[in-house]
Amino acid sequence: MDRVVVERKLDSLRRCLQRVRDKCPRDAGALRGDVDAQDILVLNISRAVQLSVDLASHLLADTGLPPPESMAQSFEQLVESGAIDKDVGQQLRRAVGFSNLAVHAYA
Repeated sequence: MDRVVVERKLDSLRRCLQRVRDKCPRDAGALRGDVDAQDILVLNISRAVQLSVDLASHLLADTGLPPPESMAQSFEQLVESGAIDKDVGQQLRRAVGFSNLAVHAYA
């Protein structure tokens, strides 16, 4: 595992999460009326999800497991390998689903 790559991705992930915290309106009504905040949140959540998938893939490369067939499966494999907790894996899989909906505007 390339420690420098992991550290850079973690730094980027921290920046995305901080941006979400900084720009998240106080309630859903305020968010509904603030298109700019919606864009900032969706962009940074999507980036955070992708960075998390990248980190998962990086970790999985050292396990000898077959490559995941989907972004969500990356987190399933991390749960199976014991690298992350089942609840965390489930939340990350749901984040992938949210990101797909937000970015691709699936019906």
